[in-house]
Amino acid sequence: MRWLLPKSLNGFLLLGLVVLAGPLLWAILNATVQMRKLAGTSQHLVADSVRATRLTQDMFGQLTLLERSAQMYLVLTDPSVLAAFRQHDQNISADAAALHGELRGDAARTQLQQFDDQLDQVNSQLLVQKPDKYASARLTATFGRLSDLAGNIAGLSNAQIDTDVHALQLQTDRERRELFLDSTLLLPLVLIVVLMFALRLSRPLRQIDRAITELGRGNFSRDITVKGPVDLERLGHQLEWLRHRLLELAQERNRFLRQMSHELKTPLANIREGTELLMDGAVGPLDTGQREVTAILRDNGIKLQRLIENLLSFSAWQSNSTGLEISEFRLRPIVKQVLENQQLTLVSQRVRLDVRVEDLTVSADRGKIRLILENLLSNAIKYSPRGGVIYVRARADARDLCLEVADCGPGVPPEDRAGIFEAFYTGRAPAGHVKGTGIGLSVVNEFVNVHKGTIELADGEYPGAHFRINLPMRVVPAAPAKTQADAA
Repeated sequence: MRWLLPKSLNGFLLLGLVVLAGPLLWAILNATVQMRKLAGTSQHLVADSVRATRLTQDMFGQLTLLERSAQMYLVLTDPSVLAAFRQHDQNISADAAALHGELRGDAARTQLQQFDDQLDQVNSQLLVQKPDKYASARLTATFGRLSDLAGNIAGLSNAQIDTDVHALQLQTDRERRELFLDSTLLLPLVLIVVLMFALRLSRPLRQIDRAITELGRGNFSRDITVKGPVDLERLGHQLEWLRHRLLELAQERNRFLRQMSHELKTPLANIREGTELLMDGAVGPLDTGQREVTAILRDNGIKLQRLIENLLSFSAWQSNSTGLEISEFRLRPIVKQVLENQQLTLVSQRVRLDVRVEDLTVSADRGKIRLILENLLSNAIKYSPRGGVIYVRARADARDLCLEVADCGPGVPPEDRAGIFEAFYTGRAPAGHVKGTGIGLSVVNEFVNVHKGTIELADGEYPGAHFRINLPMRVVPAAPAKTQADAA
């Protein structure tokens, strides 16, 4: 069945149009034929009814004239009156002959035959028999029977018209039911065809949509494969080419960052060493002003070194962020290790900790979970005031792990919330804080996404920024993606 489908999208759409239009055209043609048939039948019925009604009416009129001319001829024996009688007799005979062709059924033919016999009897009484004193009475009785027969013929004509009208109504109802049945059968067929073509097109369109979404998010590890019409498959090949190109550009960018960072670290190390020598008085004692300038140089050198290290970390993360090394471990030791690494900074900033971590065992990437905690804790320390409190929470919520880190700082301004998880987005730093590189939270967001988790900025529970992360307690590792070397 699959090989019967067209290869191109245009052919596929044309086939769908033909498949949908075929039953519709058949239904329309059938309805047109039936309507034309009904219209022709009703037209003939109206014409026959009008003709039969006109003939019966004319018969009554000619019968009256015939009786009057016959009675006058008995009295006057005038040849002109006889000529008028014969003319009326011809007219009424013609009407009776026409009704023979219009009326159906034995009863109508019998009545018409009796009517013709009575007409012959009128001619016999008037033209053959000798007039006597009973001639007028006999003629009146004969015309009375003719009038009754004419009335019967008119009644049979009306009954025939009623029968034909009823038959037309029955035929109309039958055709209406057939059209309704055809439409009822056609609608599921059309729906099935539409569903089939929608399913045929929806799969490659979903593949294209997923591929574009992943490319937009910077995930270049998964091969792009589109199965469907040739046009959509060609578009899939173009997206795969674009993925390789973006992957090459990302690798070149990371390589440039690593090289530049390493190139900057050497002169920066010399600058830091020189400032340390100046601060230690190796080249002579410094006065107060010189010592302040040297301290500024040393502090900014330290900040610059941190920025370079962040760039190196970001480059390494970009190269290895897609893979997960799943292992089972306890969460408390990881949190304890992260807090110990930040102990000196916490003491210098006089920041207190409020830690409530349940003794949980999770299955995830141990290194990425540690980096998530380190970045969130560093961000909280950076924006916490002296003497403030940092809250660290970890608990099991159904099948998910809920991690929370909050501080007592100024919080995240509303205008910065939409972009805080984007790489290199720094926003506006509060007064007294140095603007960072905008890497830490983007790394946290990416690592959470790799674990199929979610991260949000919660409100209301703590005075400062409150980050809440939900991760699966047991992360299923994804199938390894094919590299270009594997594909080759």
